[in-house]
Amino acid sequence: MEATQPPGDEQARLWNGLAGRAWVDAQATLDHLFQPLEDLLVEAACANPASRVLDVGCGTGSTTLAIARRHGSEGGCVGIDISEPMIAAARIRAEREGTPARFICANAQTHALEPASFDRIMSRFGVMFFDDPVQAFANLLRAAREGAELRFIAWRSAAENPFMTTAERAAAPLLPNLPARRPDAPGQFAFADRQRVQAILEESGWAGVDIQPIDVPCTLPETALPVYLSRLGPVGLALQQADERTRAQVIDTVRAAFEPYVHGDEVRLTAACWMVVARGANASA
Repeated sequence: MEATQPPGDEQARLWNGLAGRAWVDAQATLDHLFQPLEDLLVEAACANPASRVLDVGCGTGSTTLAIARRHGSEGGCVGIDISEPMIAAARIRAEREGTPARFICANAQTHALEPASFDRIMSRFGVMFFDDPVQAFANLLRAAREGAELRFIAWRSAAENPFMTTAERAAAPLLPNLPARRPDAPGQFAFADRQRVQAILEESGWAGVDIQPIDVPCTLPETALPVYLSRLGPVGLALQQADERTRAQVIDTVRAAFEPYVHGDEVRLTAACWMVVARGANASA
């Protein structure tokens, strides 16, 4: 299925270009890093099984597949993402392991999902990138059955997640054209403001909104750190277009900045996030 986003959409260009390909290449590293967060969603989903689940911003499909494995062939697990490279990787994973999951390449903000068709809508870091989040969550509500659960994990602030901005802070003197993070703009920390998240969900029609802070220990192998810092995030994107001398200098500088997080052969960090839960009380309207 072709992606349905407008051709000039900034997020579509990003995730169908360098960022999307980098995430596919780093799939194993990212799955390992965010496994504890995925486990929280899978545990919640399987404590109260639903017949149909939608995973929003599913990326390369790790969470969608984890739910589908637990549900078995009777479940209907669907992942949706704007990135063609990541959806292609997710489909390959599902086919390779024979897991009954389906993947849609489309913008969940506007895609015409089947009305009142999902018992649960979930996301691991996939809902902070909408140009119009109210429109997006209203669209998701239309796809939810009455009483369906919305549950997602989103990052809290950059200040509470220093690991996630270490690379750009260290590289800033060497890469003066790194894009500045814009508060509330689509991106990693777009949902940092708890009150804003509450307002978005209520305005889009979701009910019973509950937003709780969670602090989750995460790890990745030290051997994966060079790939992480050189391919992902603003610095990783900038390095893909830098000359070799600058690239080497930046990687050495940034790697040194990550030293406080390195403990032997393991990199350790705490993911400061929100666990957000709401109900589609008006989903059948």
